[in-house]
Amino acid sequence: MEPKKFGGPNDHLANERTFLAWVRTSIGIMAFGFVVVKFSLFVKQFSLMLGKDLVVKSPGLSAVAGITLVAVGAATVIFSWFRYRNIEKQLNEGTYGHSSGLLTGLTCFIFLVSVLLIVYLLEST
Repeated sequence: MEPKKFGGPNDHLANERTFLAWVRTSIGIMAFGFVVVKFSLFVKQFSLMLGKDLVVKSPGLSAVAGITLVAVGAATVIFSWFRYRNIEKQLNEGTYGHSSGLLTGLTCFIFLVSVLLIVYLLEST
């Protein structure tokens, strides 16, 4: 009978790299949310600089979308930390099992936000 193999240094380092990739992803989502919030202000100021009176339609919608993106970015970093700790525990116990819940949830959310932003941009032009 072969002895049970537990996660070695390479497995733990890969887990850490994955966690850091999730942190970068959450920072990107939060940065995009910040840009969405500030976009209507930028358009307004740019139009004043050009001497045109431009009315930005429903600035509240971009604020809600941007704040939601920042919140999802913050939630992503929290969920990824829990995932990192769970995988670390599984590696130490030798019971690792793959889970793609965070990836699936985030992918669905980003797709939904993309569709909503496309609809918003189409209606505002």
